Amino acid sequence: MKKEQMILTAEGYLEIEEELNELKTVRRPEIINAIKDARAQGDLSENADYDAARAAQAQVEARIKELEYRLEHSEIAQSDSKGLISVGCDVTVEDEDGEEDTYKLVGSAEADSFKNKISNESPLGMALLGHKKGDTVTVEAPTGSYDLKIVNVK
Repeated sequence: MKKEQMILTAEGYLEIEEELNELKTVRRPEIINAIKDARAQGDLSENADYDAARAAQAQVEARIKELEYRLEHSEIAQSDSKGLISVGCDVTVEDEDGEEDTYKLVGSAEADSFKNKISNESPLGMALLGHKKGDTVTVEAPTGSYDLKIVNVK
């Protein structure tokens, strides 16, 4: 059975490691103490503090498992030294109206449109991969195709 490999930038990998460390060393012990305190109150059948602490524990443990899975099944993207766009690059593009936008090309696990982090599997990401500064690419989006000029690649 083939394992699913996720592509992460080095920064994304470190962010996941930091969150995992925070959950294991800070949040998990806090919740364990909250459960102990709630148990000390007596009757657990009607103890809202105990129920809340157990729910928080379940959420933290699920998140820990998810992050461990991501780290175990991830591959850190290697940048291309030839100036070609690859995962991890910051790319500035110009549309047909002359407006510029800068995006960071990341793996799908790190994509966040609010932070201009676009997935390598998105229509824009797929159109940019393998191109260089000065190229014009056609993006095949669900709403139709459009052209973008690559202004800068870092």
